[in-house]
Order: sequence, then C-alpha cells, then structure tokens
Amino acid sequence: MAMIRPETEMKDSGVQWLGNIPKEWSVGKVKHEFYATKTIVGDKVNDYERLALTLNGVIKRSKDAGDGLQPEKFDGYQILKEHELVFKLIDLANVSTSRVGLSPYTGIVSPAYIVLHHRKDMNPRYGEYYFLSMWMNEVFNHIGGDGVRSALNAKDLLNIPYLKVSPDEQQAIADYLDETCSKIDEIIAEAKASIDEYKELKQSVIFEAVTKGLDKNVEMKDSGVEWIGKIPASWDVLRIKDIGAARNGLTYSPNDQVDSGKGTLVLRSSNVQNGQIVFDDNVYVNKDIPDNLMLDEGDILICSRNGSRRLIGKNAIVPESGKYTFGAFMMVLKPFNDNKKYIHWILNSGVFGYYLPMFFTSTINQLTRENFRNMQIPYCMDVNVQKDIVEYLDKKCELFDSLIAEKESLINDLETYKKSLIYEVVTGKRRVV
Repeated sequence: MAMIRPETEMKDSGVQWLGNIPKEWSVGKVKHEFYATKTIVGDKVNDYERLALTLNGVIKRSKDAGDGLQPEKFDGYQILKEHELVFKLIDLANVSTSRVGLSPYTGIVSPAYIVLHHRKDMNPRYGEYYFLSMWMNEVFNHIGGDGVRSALNAKDLLNIPYLKVSPDEQQAIADYLDETCSKIDEIIAEAKASIDEYKELKQSVIFEAVTKGLDKNVEMKDSGVEWIGKIPASWDVLRIKDIGAARNGLTYSPNDQVDSGKGTLVLRSSNVQNGQIVFDDNVYVNKDIPDNLMLDEGDILICSRNGSRRLIGKNAIVPESGKYTFGAFMMVLKPFNDNKKYIHWILNSGVFGYYLPMFFTSTINQLTRENFRNMQIPYCMDVNVQKDIVEYLDKKCELFDSLIAEKESLINDLETYKKSLIYEVVTGKRRVV
C-alpha cells in the first residue's frame, strides 16, 4: 500500500510541478537516466511489425490500416525496441491525445516520435508512470516558458527535470502502481461496458416504441422499409418532407464573429449534447439573419456535418424562440405536427444509422437537405397514441440517462483518483510500503 509521508520527511524540489519530494530524493535531468535513440529501419522494413502510440499504450498496427494518415512506404520509420519509452510531443495544445508509452514489443514507429532507452539501474516502468503523470497534469505543453508549447524535441525532453530515486524504490513504485492502476482500470472498464449496455437498451426501447407502438396486441403489417420492419396496421410510412420543413444553416466568415452578447448566437454541433441544447463554446455573429434562419421553440436542430460520421444526425429540440440561428454544418426541421417530441424520438430511433451509409461517399461526408427530406420513417397519425409514446419514452429514457450519469460520475471520480495517485506516488508524496 501507499501512505502519505509526513511533511517532516519532505523538502522543496525547486520545480513547481513536482512540488515537495522526499528529503533523500534529488532532482536531475531526464538525460541522466535515459538517452535518445533513432534508428531508421531502411531496407529492413519487412523484418518489423508496425507499432503505434495510443491512449491505451503502444499497440500493433497493420501496415495496411485504412484509418488515419498513411505513408506510402515505411522505410523512413524508426525502430522501437521492447522496454523503450516512446513519446509523441507534437501538437501539444491538444491535451487529450496520447503522449507516452512503454513498448511491450519491438517494431517500427513514426519518425516524428521520440524514443528513449533507459540507462543502468533505471526502471523504465517507473519512468512511464513519471511521464504519464506529466501528461495527465498537462506539464509537457507548458515546459520552457509562458503559454502553450507547440512541440518538444528530443533535446527538450532530455533536459526536463527528473527525480533520482533508488532502484529498489523505483521497483516498488512501479509494482504498486501496476497492481493498483490495473484494479482501477478494471472497474472503469466495467462501468464503460455498463454504459454501452444501457445505451443499447435505451436505443432498443426507442426503436420498439416508435416502430411497433406500445400495444403488443395490435395487427401488424410490413412497412416495406428494411430498417423499420413491421409496423401497426393503422400506421403509415412517410418521408421527412411529409412531416416538416427542413432548412440548411447560416454561412458566415470569421470576420462576422463578435464577442459574447454583441451579436446573434449561432448554434453549432458542439451545442447539441445528449439530446439537449447546451450553451458552451458559443459563437456570436454580427450579421443580418433571414427570418427563416431564426430558430423557433420546438424546432429540431440536427447535425448535418461533423468530423465524426457517427455524430451526424445527433439532434435536440430548441427550447425557446427568436434567440438563435444555426450554422452551415447544421440543419433544422420545423415539424408541421404540434407534437415535436414525438418526431424527436423518431429521429433518435436509428433512422440516421440506417440511411447515412447510403448517402456518404469518399468525397461527401455530409447529410444533404435533399437526402434528409427523403428519408422514410414510421408514423402514427393518432395524436393520443403519439402522446402515450412520448410519455413512455420520456420516463424510460430518463431512467437510462440517470443510470448512465451515475456510471459516468464513477468513471470521472476513478480517473481523477488515478491521476492524483500516480502523481503522489512517483513524486514521493505517498511512500510505498
């Protein structure tokens, strides 16, 4: 276990982000414990597997992988050996990407990575946790002066302060963190699996309610649409254009943007979160807005273009009229029906997941207005049945959302604890006993 050291056993490290350290420890440089290596694979490229640094550490990756940026050849890649540390210290403003990993394999990695090999008596597993703590606490991107650094090179990395710790204590720290972090990661993985299950169940409940209704004894008929399947005999299959008017959003330039409160709020993809309109990361423009691009209460705002295809189609009901417009990568559906929530649930039933692969090509990664208007959906004309479905789904999905929120809170607490634990142990504030 690890116990908090008394203040009497501590001293100031002289390094702000390290804080106090044990009196018997000292501060040196990374170069005293590691040296940088860079061996280009050249014509031996076929002798090695390709490796990649991810948030889950160093993994094997196919040379034929179709995702991400792909080089034409790999002979310019560098060799990474088992037990070496590898760093990706570019684009440091992006604090959520992977930064460091200890390789369990020998293979080749991008020449943009930095590779360090440990010197004698240096435990690379302790080193990995030390550098992980730096990444978790966003130290890399603020080294060397005020503001955010864009990148660090090997020389920069080797001159970073590094703690001199006895080999035995390095081993004890690494063993303790391996065991403890593994247990934390297991609980986090279980919580994430539960979230996925709740989301799948929620999606299934929505689909069943809006395609089959709530009465299991009604006569059914074939809808003629693959993703819908059978529907109640009294229901119809309509196109989006039959139930509402769709419009594309406002085009504006950076020159149109103004400070908060000095223009019109433009809702974008980031303002649609978990089926709700949120007011974070707001953008305002000083521009004449046509009346038909101002949002009304009950309008359904839909993401029509995004860096991630799976986010296209996410949507939310606009809570108030006359305060906002919406951006060019968004679309609005103004339903003809007063029961806007019923249509909202239909749009969250899986319709986008079915149609989007048909619309997208290698050059078009966008839901067009015409494609959206022609999507087919199940529709019940009975207003009372619509209301029953909405009330049922509101209640059911509120329960699922509550369960998901509980698991997300647990994950957040565990990740915060893990971050704090690693920092306190690798800097000696907690002594492993």
